[in-house]
Amino acid sequence: MAHLRSRRRLALAVPVVLSLTASLGSLPGVASAAPLTSASSAASAASAASATEDGPNLAYVVNTKTDKRTIASVKKAIAAAGGTVVITYDRIGVIVVHSANPGFGAQIRAVRGVQSAGATRTTPLVAAGTTDEGAADYLTADEAAKVKAASAKTPESEPLEADQWDLRSIGADKAAKINPGSKKVTVAVIDTGVDDTHPDLAPNFSASQSANCVGGVADTSEGAWRPYTADDYHGTHVAGEIAAARNGVGVAGVAPGVKVSGIKVSDPNNGLFYPESVVCAFVFAADRGVEITNNSYYVDPWLYNCVDDPDQKAIVDAVNRAQLYAQKKGLLNVASAGNSNHDLASDAIVDDSSPDDSTPVERTIDPSECFDVPTQLPGVVTVSATGVQNLKSYYSTYGKGVVDVAAPGGDRRYQLPDTPSKDGRILSTMPNGQYAFLQGTSMASPHVAGVAALLKSTHPWANGTQLQRLLKAQADKTACPESYDQDGDGTQDAVCQGGTKVNGFYGAGIVNALKAVK
Repeated sequence: MAHLRSRRRLALAVPVVLSLTASLGSLPGVASAAPLTSASSAASAASAASATEDGPNLAYVVNTKTDKRTIASVKKAIAAAGGTVVITYDRIGVIVVHSANPGFGAQIRAVRGVQSAGATRTTPLVAAGTTDEGAADYLTADEAAKVKAASAKTPESEPLEADQWDLRSIGADKAAKINPGSKKVTVAVIDTGVDDTHPDLAPNFSASQSANCVGGVADTSEGAWRPYTADDYHGTHVAGEIAAARNGVGVAGVAPGVKVSGIKVSDPNNGLFYPESVVCAFVFAADRGVEITNNSYYVDPWLYNCVDDPDQKAIVDAVNRAQLYAQKKGLLNVASAGNSNHDLASDAIVDDSSPDDSTPVERTIDPSECFDVPTQLPGVVTVSATGVQNLKSYYSTYGKGVVDVAAPGGDRRYQLPDTPSKDGRILSTMPNGQYAFLQGTSMASPHVAGVAALLKSTHPWANGTQLQRLLKAQADKTACPESYDQDGDGTQDAVCQGGTKVNGFYGAGIVNALKAVK
């Protein structure tokens, strides 16, 4: 058994009755940024202040107007303030900068044309930002043999499919016989990297749509998208859930006929998902013709980015610009809701895990002012997790008006399947040709991405917005349970609000792969 460096995720996605613009001007609590000084005067002040650069060398995102004159002027101010431009995404007005000037953020925010700017970290990073819940359990040789023997009774199944209760629960096994998905559809896994040499992933892998985006600049050299080590298995597991081939080997994905690509965004030193890396990933996916992205993570170092903080505001702004750019190109972005069993439609949330790259400080956040990224951004499909009994998984976040749809993410504590392993988690691919069980909203999101890929295969004309409507329309309406006392202590472990059509546990319902291909 191998253990993942994991952390419980509280991915807040409260109702956003708004449309974030590139400048965050319409976001509650955020006024459109007004120029404070001219670029030249700000540059002069910055030049003097940056003479003593004794701070840590941090990364920043500087968000500007998109006209060439403004971007050129801001770049000059960045240099004068002791900053070095790493890359400029001029179409969305995001500039990635490195600077050791401790006053860089404040100085550059005073420059004309800068709409927000801030550091993407606080200190050297140490944590990981994926959304699996608990450690991975690899399939042993004996376990694999047992499952393989069980699958042999159903010749049309994959060798390990007997343990894939999740496929059967959403009709993906039957859907594959009708339409396994089109090779013209690609789902990009923005994550820790994908091992494309895995025999279940190699047939469907798209190298031309894969990259390493760590640091904010896309590296498309051969194998750059692969995980650093076998311990960075999260992205490979997610990829298998989406598109593991039906090739007589191992497991099957929800959409075994579509393509899958890997865009690596996790830092090699600590596993953190920096904002600039995620910006790169969304832009790269959009420019390389990807149809759907899967996002089973949250952007570090802040679990919630509060817009009254200039650094956190800049993170929301930068990533939102990138994901909106992807949406405008027709992409659908799917993201996990989180593993904290919190009601995300509540009035206040306690965050005791941020910043995760230094010493976390407990804070009570206002959901109307603080945003999980990318889950809470407009147009992103937010996914909660269910177990074999189609109940909300014990760890899954929820909230009426927050969750869009639900999907199998596993529940090893209260919902155990009648399978050879009796394991309530999700079995999928791992680096080096292996397989393992994981659970989490990280595992639910790729099921939705897979169903979305089947919908795209069935309705090739559909853009991201239309795919989201189709996802909700085909989902199996699931009512709130009469009781949710999972541990039997007489206290409700979570309260589901809403009716059968839409509620806090399941959103518009549990996705259905079979309906998606009919």
